[in-house]
Amino acid sequence: MIHPATLIETMTSRSVGYARCSTGHQTTDAQVASLKEAGCEVVFQESISTRTAEKDRAQLQAALSAVMKGDELVVTKLDRLGRTQREVINRLHDLQERGVHIRTTDGLINTKGLGKFAPVLIGLLTGLAEVERELIRERTLESVAHRKATGGNIGGRPKTNQAKERLVLRLRSEGCSYRSVREQTGLALATIRRIISEQEVMA
Repeated sequence: MIHPATLIETMTSRSVGYARCSTGHQTTDAQVASLKEAGCEVVFQESISTRTAEKDRAQLQAALSAVMKGDELVVTKLDRLGRTQREVINRLHDLQERGVHIRTTDGLINTKGLGKFAPVLIGLLTGLAEVERELIRERTLESVAHRKATGGNIGGRPKTNQAKERLVLRLRSEGCSYRSVREQTGLALATIRRIISEQEVMA
């Protein structure tokens, strides 16, 4: 038998969508269509740079304000919810604390479907993010210590590499995929991921 409270929540809960693209050369049309197909009654959308602070993303804030306990926030991919892995996971945790479900149309996550295991998943993701952050920090400190001990340059990589690092970060902030960044910079994917990860640690 369905508990009355559960029945009321099921009858009143809504699916709210949020779509975002990062440059003026893109549109949210495909995302909006996917979200509506997924059952969203209302979809908030915006075209805004990934460099824009969360508090200045008007439509994201509107979507977060629109969802209440029992509702679900739907996005096409998790990266729509933040600029960095840490921001995304913090957002998942905050929504979980509010009793708001999270679902992605790519099938990666559906906390409503997970039921009582949803908090376990969010906790696991949070823990993994912290582990990754600490490992990156540790490797960075070890690299600096090694260069200092061996008389290397501890002030950073050569200027040309610094320029490429800035280019990687700019391209990624503009919404370019890892493959596109690789094609435009000539760097290996592992190097691109390291540059972006180190930037997130220092953020």
